[in-house]
Amino acid sequence: MLNVPGIAYGGDYNPEQWPEDVWAEDVRLMREAGVTMVSVGIFSWALLEPSEGAYDFSRMDRILDLLHEHGIAADLATPTAAPPAWFFRKHPRALPVDKDGRTLSYGSRQTFCPSSPAYREAALRIAGALAERYADHPAVVMWHVHNEYGCHNAECYCDESAAAFRVWLRAKYDDDLAALNHAWGTAFWSQWYYDWDEIIPPRATGAVPNPTHQLDWRRFCSDALLSLYKAERDVLREAAPSTPATTNFMVMYNFDALDYWRWAPELDVVSNDHYLQSADPESEIDIALSGDLVRSLAGGPWLLMEHSTGAVNWQPVNRAKNPGELRRNALAHVAHGADGIAYFQWRAAKAGAEQWHSAMLPHAGTDSRIWRDVVRLGADLKALAEVRGSTGTAHVAVVWDWDARWAMELPSQPSEQVRFQDLVRDWYEPLWRAGVAVDFVRPDADLSSYRLVLAPSLYLVDDTGAANLTGFAERGGTLAVGFHSGMVDHNCHVRLGGYPGAFREALGVSTDEVFPLLPGETVGLGGDATGTLWSERVRLDGAEAVASYTDGPLAGVPAVTRNSHGTGTTWYLSTRPDPDTLAALLERIRDEAGVRPVLDAVPEGIEAVLRRGADADYLFLIDHAGKGAEIPVPSDATELLTGKPVTEGTVQVAPGEIAVVRQPR
Repeated sequence: MLNVPGIAYGGDYNPEQWPEDVWAEDVRLMREAGVTMVSVGIFSWALLEPSEGAYDFSRMDRILDLLHEHGIAADLATPTAAPPAWFFRKHPRALPVDKDGRTLSYGSRQTFCPSSPAYREAALRIAGALAERYADHPAVVMWHVHNEYGCHNAECYCDESAAAFRVWLRAKYDDDLAALNHAWGTAFWSQWYYDWDEIIPPRATGAVPNPTHQLDWRRFCSDALLSLYKAERDVLREAAPSTPATTNFMVMYNFDALDYWRWAPELDVVSNDHYLQSADPESEIDIALSGDLVRSLAGGPWLLMEHSTGAVNWQPVNRAKNPGELRRNALAHVAHGADGIAYFQWRAAKAGAEQWHSAMLPHAGTDSRIWRDVVRLGADLKALAEVRGSTGTAHVAVVWDWDARWAMELPSQPSEQVRFQDLVRDWYEPLWRAGVAVDFVRPDADLSSYRLVLAPSLYLVDDTGAANLTGFAERGGTLAVGFHSGMVDHNCHVRLGGYPGAFREALGVSTDEVFPLLPGETVGLGGDATGTLWSERVRLDGAEAVASYTDGPLAGVPAVTRNSHGTGTTWYLSTRPDPDTLAALLERIRDEAGVRPVLDAVPEGIEAVLRRGADADYLFLIDHAGKGAEIPVPSDATELLTGKPVTEGTVQVAPGEIAVVRQPR
């Protein structure tokens, strides 16, 4: 993965922001904290190339030499996320244009159109110059291509983008305009196209744009940025074929611009940035969900490229982390597959847009809680060196699909309250609380290693994906499907004949009408159980009712169903059950599927995660509730953070603390 021993540790290092006499203190403190790798040069284009084609590498030479001298590896970035001002003065057409037709100015970052030929040429030129100079530098162990692709410019609506979109469409539809008209349903609202040049991006218009037009646009935008990554990576790979390349994904609650299933195979090392939502009272769940998704994208261990030691600077209120939270967050990422932990950034900035973003070395310096926590975490990661290379093993798969997410969250849906991420987290959370290991999969993934597959939200599914999922149940697996799934095909066309469309036959149900619920409205499901958000008039067509609606216009209608399909079992949830009811349903479903948690009984507030190595299992126990717990473990186990053997068959997790137990196999 990386030519760095153990669990890599570090962060973004931006020495160009500081006088050179600060650098010696930086590397000294890095050694004190246990830092082993830093990312450099991410936003240094203006200094590396002061004018077009004229390079000044003297500062970077000294930085890389200094890092190598002190045994710190470099993840060397191409600085293409922030083109310099001179570039835009020369190429004003490279500036991005928003949906309303406004040209945005430079003066921040990612202020370029992804389809701009001038930007591509300049980006490949600086990448090539870096590759030529530093391909053999002993400090450089990885290339960091760009930074957070699509974070600020995922979509550009300029004429250059329009032309590139048409090229992409002609390739997708084999130069057949009739095929595009059919796929987009352009007979509706007189949108028929007679010439490719008539097609433009889905710019601001007076009513709801065509949904398939918008969906293809999202697909194109993801692919346009991917083509930029691949072009830079190939330049770097030509110069240094043995040096891995990565770019930092943003698998987190507020970003959905890129189809990372398409991106992940193109990365030598999958890396991710993850930041907490201040308003989320249980952000540890989002850490776990994100980590499991990134591990699934990577097919194994991955690298956490950025997170924060404390507050960020871009939310309405930027909450500082509580005592112990820095450590719990970082080690939770390791528990879910990270083989490297890094932060934005090393030293907190005194100027610029992110001057109030926390860092490993805060404004207060070393006499601070954050610094002490950073040093302690470095020692923790050193103690966990042997965990590197191990990974999670799951018998439960949750279906995650960016196409389905994009399609369901387009305008003109039955309810704009239905959000993909919310529904997936609803189903993920009770599994996480119970200590059940989870993988995420595409609809067309190989499911042969799983006992249970959950599809909480799969509004769009193509025929291949639908056949794969229903075939899994037919061959003996257990499949559970959430409402508003299977409704449309890959062209966003409604599957006729009743809902839930592609899954109707396998689920043994048919719905003729959906009844979205208003905010605050509930439906009874028997006893204290309730449903929110959605309901349907479900008719049984072979399935049995497990729970029914008890009030409202659907009183007596099945709400949750179970069906035998082939040699397997399928479940359908036609509403959003309250958390306790959903947890009980999922417990019953997984018990029937023969899925066991990591521990037979996980104490409340303890996160239990298992990584499996070649010779041992590594059980992570993280106390998020601050209550502590005594956990039974094998008597031949060792707690790695303390180095102490387990002598009495239990390990004590102190309040707010973490234990990592090595269990030989």
